[in-house]
Order: sequence, then structure tokens, then C-alpha cells
Amino acid sequence: MNNFKADSVGRVIEDYQAVYTDPLTISAGEELTIGERDSEWPGWIWCTNRAGKGGWVPERGIEQRGEAGVARYDYTAAELSVRVGEELTLHAEESGWVWATNRAGRSGWVPTKHIEGG
Repeated sequence: MNNFKADSVGRVIEDYQAVYTDPLTISAGEELTIGERDSEWPGWIWCTNRAGKGGWVPERGIEQRGEAGVARYDYTAAELSVRVGEELTLHAEESGWVWATNRAGRSGWVPTKHIEGG
């Protein structure tokens, strides 16, 4: 864990290409189907909404009820593609990922291992 400070500046030390181009976006109170847990990224769980769209969601963001769950807060699984040397504003860290914004104003999740500083 890198323990980034909220709204600090970090620098990209390794390129990252976003994997999911059509991310899951959920609203607080939304009902979801709970799927697998990510073995590479502990703390994340695959969730699917009623429309059949799925994505990784932080476990603590879901109130689990067996194989179903309810979103505790608004969330998007949007990832941010980054290049070495880019400066990012780091907003929040979650289970090996950080929510960041680049200088162009785009925001998304980036693995913490690709960023230093903050």
C-alpha cells in the first residue's frame, strides 16, 4: 500500500492501458449480483447490475446479501490510461488502486504500483 494523501500529486512510473473501455457505473442503493473475488487484486469483487453489465467494485462498497448485494455509494469502474512521466492528482486509494485525474481532466482508476509520490 502506498498510502497516498488525498488530492496530492503523483507521477506515473510505468505505463498503464485501461482494460475495460465500457465501465460499470452504479448508484447508491442499486441491487447487484455478486460474482467472483479477484485473486490478483484482493478487496475487489465482480458485480453485475440488472441490465447485465459487470465490473469490479470494492468489496466495502457493497452490502452483501448472499449472492446479491446493494451498492453503498455511487461508483464507477472507469480506468485511466497513463504514460510514464505524467502528473496525476490522486484522490482516493482502494485495495491497490488509486482514483486519479490527469492534466486533461480525465479521471479513473490506476494501479498504485504504476505511480510514485503523493
